[in-house]
Amino acid sequence: MADVTDQQKAVIVDFLKGKSAAKSKFYFNDFVALFPDMKPREVKKILTALVNDQVLEFWSSGSTTMYGLKGAGKQSHAEGED
Repeated sequence: MADVTDQQKAVIVDFLKGKSAAKSKFYFNDFVALFPDMKPREVKKILTALVNDQVLEFWSSGSTTMYGLKGAGKQSHAEGED
């Protein structure tokens, strides 16, 4: 796989916006399911690009990492993260 495309980023952002009423953070495997023809490492590159673009943020409990739209949900404000 070459570079991350805007279309791939849009798939993830659209998924998150569509689910935002239900919950704000999702597991890595939720995103892998969006790209059945890609290897998990390739999906990770898309997520990392969105984090670097400050579109997404990740939250870690220490044992697992979850991703969500930056500023969405209660968690970031509750822990004083911005």
